[in-house]
Amino acid sequence: MTLSVRFVASEQEIDDGLWAACFPPPLEGRWWYHALEQAGLEDQFAFFYALVEDQGRAVGIAPAFLMDMDIALVLPEAVLPLFRLAGRVWPSALYQRTLFVGSPCSDEGTVGLLPGVDRRAALMVLQRAFEAECRRRRAAMLVWKDMPQAAAADMAWLAGRARLFAAVSFPGAEADLPGPGKADFYAAMKGSRRYSLNRKLKRSRQLADLRAEVVRHPDPALLEQIFALFWQTFERATTRFETLTPAFFQALAAQPESQFMLLRQAGDDRLVAFMLCFVQGDHIINKFIGLDYACPRDWSLYFRLWDEVVDWASGLGVRVIQSGQTSYRAKVDMGHRLVPLTNYCRHVNPLIHWVYAKVAASIGWASLDEDLATYLKSYAAEDLVKPLS
Repeated sequence: MTLSVRFVASEQEIDDGLWAACFPPPLEGRWWYHALEQAGLEDQFAFFYALVEDQGRAVGIAPAFLMDMDIALVLPEAVLPLFRLAGRVWPSALYQRTLFVGSPCSDEGTVGLLPGVDRRAALMVLQRAFEAECRRRRAAMLVWKDMPQAAAADMAWLAGRARLFAAVSFPGAEADLPGPGKADFYAAMKGSRRYSLNRKLKRSRQLADLRAEVVRHPDPALLEQIFALFWQTFERATTRFETLTPAFFQALAAQPESQFMLLRQAGDDRLVAFMLCFVQGDHIINKFIGLDYACPRDWSLYFRLWDEVVDWASGLGVRVIQSGQTSYRAKVDMGHRLVPLTNYCRHVNPLIHWVYAKVAASIGWASLDEDLATYLKSYAAEDLVKPLS
């Protein structure tokens, strides 16, 4: 097997069969990358793809993107003053062009390979190709983004040979649905969390008469309302990696995998909450939500929305709901467990690389997110982390 890498600029340049084989459900497949390319995000990202080839035959796909990243997104508050000072000498220490292997909004980084391809050999040839692409595109940093635990052994092998350092990333969140109804899900929850969630739901139902519906392919008027709720939620986010657009939602709404769970007031039919879900076999990816923050806090819209999604997903035979990164307080309270993810990085400047590696060694969940810091003080890590299956 003689592996090489060829870069292409669009998902359309890659064969349907290779996409299906390398990115099967529950991974976001070709449809996801098509939507990203149609989303009008060119001012934030440059998308491209590495094709792994064996003597000219395509045997793997590694999606990638380029962006000018604010390093403050991942640095602990304690070291930010030091980096701001360094930024006066090296501006790229704070805002730097970075080549990411992965996708801006995907739950996990994935290199998709056909069966029988030597994964470590593929990772090494990709590493060398991405290093060359960094030089060509003048990117100061290479990051294998949000790699899952299942890839840890192979990525550690690559890191040892390619001078990469590991940096803890924001964890994902997943909820297992143990049976065909939502009662089984609630029965499996920790008692204190089940009691707290049921209390919120009971109070919300006393205050707000809401009805749920699942919609595919919303019309332009409804999609405008959906995006307005998303934007309300986005503006309150403390961590922002990307700024999404109405065009992105239009592109996603056209995909058969996309379904919108909506909550409306029963009286006037006003939309007050939504969750965009991708149905992927026995998995649902809970990708984006939007809430009307004009509604009273006691309505607990996020929890009402989650309750409806669990009921709906259980009826479909779904076994896992993936809910992505951030908003950990609510997710843990709603029965999620955390999925560790790791970034593997290399800076072209040896001195900055050394500094970043030292800082990365001090980064943990507690330094990345206040909610996680609070939970880690109250619970053992094994109570929060989903075991590797």
